[in-house]
Amino acid sequence: MKVRTALLACARGLALVPLTLAGSITLFTLLVVSICLIPLGVGVFTTPPLVRAVRAHANRRRLLAATWADVPIQIPYRPLPAGRRSGVTGQVELCAFLLKDPATWRDLLWLLVDMVAGCISALLAFVFVPYGVEGFVMAAGVWKPIVDASGTYWYAFLPIGSWGTALLAVPLGVGFLCLGLVVSPLLLRGHFLLSRALLDPTPHMALEERVQRLTQTRHDAVDTSAAELRRIERDLHDGAQARLVAMGMSLGTVEALIEKDPAKAKELLAAARTNSAQALAELRDLVRGIHPPVLAERGLGDAVRALALRMPVPVEVDVDLPGRADEPVESAAYFAVSEVLTNAAKHAEATRMWLDVHHEDGMLRITVTDDGRGGARITPGGGLSGVERRLGTFDGVLAVSSPGGGPTMVTMEIPCALSAPEPTG
Repeated sequence: MKVRTALLACARGLALVPLTLAGSITLFTLLVVSICLIPLGVGVFTTPPLVRAVRAHANRRRLLAATWADVPIQIPYRPLPAGRRSGVTGQVELCAFLLKDPATWRDLLWLLVDMVAGCISALLAFVFVPYGVEGFVMAAGVWKPIVDASGTYWYAFLPIGSWGTALLAVPLGVGFLCLGLVVSPLLLRGHFLLSRALLDPTPHMALEERVQRLTQTRHDAVDTSAAELRRIERDLHDGAQARLVAMGMSLGTVEALIEKDPAKAKELLAAARTNSAQALAELRDLVRGIHPPVLAERGLGDAVRALALRMPVPVEVDVDLPGRADEPVESAAYFAVSEVLTNAAKHAEATRMWLDVHHEDGMLRITVTDDGRGGARITPGGGLSGVERRLGTFDGVLAVSSPGGGPTMVTMEIPCALSAPEPTG
């Protein structure tokens, strides 16, 4: 296994060499020249596509870092402004926006470092194993025509000029091979760690991105709250309020007829009783939609179990929560689960769903899986987009994996702490 890892690191180091030489040198040179041409006007049009090319090159390195060396590198780029103008004015604004992004200049610095230190580290990750093999090749007799043509051949610090010295290349080659087995994976990882030092967002950039995200989710939360208040007002006006008004009118009529027409008064009292029962049921449904009683009394685990029982599709529930989260977090998680389950039941054509809720490493993790037709996406204005905004209020994230044909897996994570469970006796 160690040999395979070293050989993979050797091959990957060789593959990185042209990327660092050709890719980084070319992009660095072109981008620097383009920036210098901005005062002449030409750079305004050439800089944005070159910045995009640099970012694509950096993102490719991020992907290789994650897949080849398990080194995650975050993407720090600011999102492009919405509603950009077209024409020359829009091009100038885009160029200015990209140059004001600190990540653009960090990418430029990374290109400079990558084509020097990055290239050296990638080359060193490659060179030890084949250099060790060269010792065996020399001992096999390849040294003789080389020495006959140009004199003594130096293999590392060993001068090869005879069969005796050629045979000494074998233990030296073994040493290089052993060294390659150890250091090639380390050098490959070091190459990507060097890239992460420059491509990862700085603490200031991460804080700025977090503030922007929280600001956006706060606005979304305010909009959602306003929409929820309008819904409650509409439901009260069209439902319980209308029934209570009708009940009041019926009672007024009963008061006038109770002596003249007792039978009619009795009929109206029965209708008023029916209206009062319906109004009470609607009020209960409305309150349950705001904050389900089972959620307040029993917590998130029992609330999602009760929710699963009401689904038209069988839901297998697995909950492992050693305590309770804060009430706002539980409410957000409950309604997020409700939305995802409802969407799957309505649109996925699923025959079965699985719900997993657990807390680990300070994170509430919820996974909803269905065996439906797949193809679920987070689209603006869609149900999953609303879930994403709801979770974003608490710095949570939503991830969707839904290939065509299924299955669909929706994963939600909310950072939170759980309170200690209450003693049972």
